[in-house]
This record gives sequence, structure tokens and C-alpha cells, in this order.
Amino acid sequence: MADGRYFVVVEYENSELTRVSVDFSSPVKTDLEQDIEFQWRDLSGAARASVVSAADKYDRPAKTAKLFAKSTEAIKNKNYDEAVSLLRQIVDSDASDFPAWKELGTVYFIQKNYAEAEKAYTQAISKHPDYALALISLGRLRIAQKNFDGAIAVLMQAVKVQPTSPQANYFLGDAYLQIKKGSLAVGYLNEAIKLDPVGMADAHLRLAALYNAVGMKDKAAIEYEEFLKKRPDDPEKQKLQAYITANKRP
Repeated sequence: MADGRYFVVVEYENSELTRVSVDFSSPVKTDLEQDIEFQWRDLSGAARASVVSAADKYDRPAKTAKLFAKSTEAIKNKNYDEAVSLLRQIVDSDASDFPAWKELGTVYFIQKNYAEAEKAYTQAISKHPDYALALISLGRLRIAQKNFDGAIAVLMQAVKVQPTSPQANYFLGDAYLQIKKGSLAVGYLNEAIKLDPVGMADAHLRLAALYNAVGMKDKAAIEYEEFLKKRPDDPEKQKLQAYITANKRP
């Protein structure tokens, strides 16, 4: 397309937790919008069914449980400095509280304090090496920092720990896409779609971007078509339909 949005520029200016203009090959949400969507689904619990196991639960005492509840409310209200203070009190009192470390990392990520976010996520993983949520979050952070090899390392562990996590598969596929290993990206992106067809609909856009970049526009058109079946009200619908009409084989 003339506006350039259909040509691959597989590069992050920032991840979902920052708001910047990102030029993607497909008319996809900015990384900020996408990651925030995943993040809030994580925080609300709506997307945790596939990645939370009994081993991920933490039995905290009443005092820190009250602080954790307050921190969750502060995050919901976007009072991030307050959330950091509350979560810091928790981990200072109980350094083994791996979910609190993970939430602290998330707040730092939102604040673009990537160095502290990495420290907090690393602490969570050191306390619970198979904590899929922290592994996924650290992978996303490293993608934001363009540390794609580092992201792949932790996201591969996340997929190993929780192979049924749509988010782990999606971000691992995306990380491979960033380093131009499309053949590896395809499998994980398709697996993300298989695991959560509607929630991971954006994976169709990533696949379409890849296919468009290598001249397989008919396959890109199919991915756009599949995306619109799941997101029929997408604001880029007309542009996508024009691409489909121009490139899908009869």
C-alpha cells in the first residue's frame, strides 16, 4: 500500500508498554497497545488460565496479602509510583514472594524503567524458575530492548514450561520474526492462533507481514482474511479488504 503500512519493518521502537509510533508491515496495533492489552489481561486474571498452575500460587501472610491487594488496585488506577512502593514493601519483607517480584517488574516496565524491570523479573524467576508469567514478561521486555536472543532464550523456557500458553508461543514467534528467522516464527505464531484463535488474532497480521515481505502475497491475503473473520470491526478493515481483493488468488 502507498502508506507503507503493508511492508515489513520488523523493528520495535518500544514494546506494548510504551506509546510510540511504530511502522509495521501490516496494519497492526502499535506494540504499546498490544502489550498493554496482554498486560492488563494478565493483571485481571482473564488470560491466566493457560499459564497459571498450582505451583504458581504463593501463600503470603495477611500483612503482605493486604499490601498486594492495595498494589493491584493502585495498578488498576494507574498509580504506578504507589504500586512500586507497596510492592517494594512486600519483597523487602519477603524476598521469596515471586508473584510480587513479577508485578513489580510489570510496573517498572509500564514506567519504561527497563533496568529495574529486568531485575525484578529475574528475581521472580530466581525464586521460581518455572514461573511462566515471569518468563513471558521478561521475554517481552527483552524484545522491547531489542535483545532478541535473550528474549528467545527465556521464551523458549516459557514454552517448555507451559506449551499451552498462547502468549509464550506468540512472543517467541515474534522474537524469531525480529531476527528474520521466519521459518521458525511461523510455527509458534500458528500455535498461538491454534491455542487462542480470537485472542491471538494479531498473529495473523504478523504472518501476513512475513508472507508479504517474501512476495507471497496470496498467503498474506489469506492471513488478513482470517484476521478479519475474528476482528470484523478492525479500524483497518477497508485497507485489509483492498489488499485481499488485490492479492488473493481466485
